[in-house]
Amino acid sequence: MNYWPLLGILLVVAGFALRLNPMLVVTVAALATGLLAGLDPLEVVATFGKAFNDNRIIAIVWIVLPVIGMLERFGLQQRAATLIRSMQKATTGKLLLLYLGYRQITAAIGLHSTAGQAQTVRPLVAPMALAAAEKEHGELDEKTAEEVKAMSAATDNVGLFFGEDIFFAIGSIVLIQATLATYGINLAPLQLAVWAIPTAILAFLIHGARLMLLDRRLRRSGK
Repeated sequence: MNYWPLLGILLVVAGFALRLNPMLVVTVAALATGLLAGLDPLEVVATFGKAFNDNRIIAIVWIVLPVIGMLERFGLQQRAATLIRSMQKATTGKLLLLYLGYRQITAAIGLHSTAGQAQTVRPLVAPMALAAAEKEHGELDEKTAEEVKAMSAATDNVGLFFGEDIFFAIGSIVLIQATLATYGINLAPLQLAVWAIPTAILAFLIHGARLMLLDRRLRRSGK
């Protein structure tokens, strides 16, 4: 019997006693345990990865965010803004209306993570919307810039909220189904999803009108 791997427990106890960073203590203890058990470093790291993946500790978003950060550091926002400035007919309202349609359609088929506040709004959509506004309005004051950013974020929220209910395998549909079942109303998830389509269409029209009004305000203030 090999008792050396049990030293990992002592490392945990010692690390907590010294009030070191818990995550660092546990990581070092796990690495030490694997090495003392006779595993090579690659096997230890592979075991870590398998355990994290099997237990869903690391979500895909935590893998994507560092990539987005690197892209921003190397000029993603600036390139997006330059692209919009090169388009003659691009306006803030039209750009956000296009994004609203994309967000609703992808959410309706279950692709919720293909866009979002962190993934697309901050690094891409908001800078492009600001560039489109600056092209018509000139340099934006702080209030106008914040309004454009807020509308960019709101567009993502509206598209996701009213689009995801069309996808029948979503938690909200299951919750509605269960609630109705308690009152003796038995409906299939697909039936509920179908009735979410009119609401999604109205949300698109109403928010689309708000985006066109934003365009009009920007055009007036730019004259």
